[in-house]
Amino acid sequence: MGFLCKLMTKTTRAKKQTKQTADPAPQEVSQDRQTVKSIKAKADEKRSFIEIVVDRATALLGSHIFLFANVLIFIGWIVINTGLIPGVKPFDKFPFSLLTTAVSLEAIILAILVLTSQNRAAKVAHLREEVQLQVNVLTEEEITRMLWMLVLLLRENDIPIPEDKRLQELLGDTDVGKIEKSMEKQINKS
Repeated sequence: MGFLCKLMTKTTRAKKQTKQTADPAPQEVSQDRQTVKSIKAKADEKRSFIEIVVDRATALLGSHIFLFANVLIFIGWIVINTGLIPGVKPFDKFPFSLLTTAVSLEAIILAILVLTSQNRAAKVAHLREEVQLQVNVLTEEEITRMLWMLVLLLRENDIPIPEDKRLQELLGDTDVGKIEKSMEKQINKS
């Protein structure tokens, strides 16, 4: 029981000293969150005129409205060119070679627009992954420092630290280069 009281007294004293010496300034943290824009928003701001047009065209051409419009046009085209409407002269008789050409050109244009849009989205995704990797590395460093601080607190309060191999590994610096080489080997194997 005396050990617990001793630890609580030292911890309380340490908290008071920390409050007096270090003010984390939470107002600044909330301001930082407001000033950080998403990666996609930043990428969208840097788009060229052509990229904006492609993105908008892809959004429109990938909508239900475009699908229904195509279906109506194809049905109308087929009905007109099969002679089902009296008084309307067919202009593209079966096998509808003009319709086939128009649909083929539409497919080519749609494919190019979609690929262009996907390439830009892939660049944003790669950037996100890179930022996430950097955040993870920084988080790993911060956790290692916190573990060291915990070990120091345990030592200062005469609390025995377990002889644990895993703990010793966690207290060591993370070898990012080693992890990177391991990932490259896994990528090259697949």
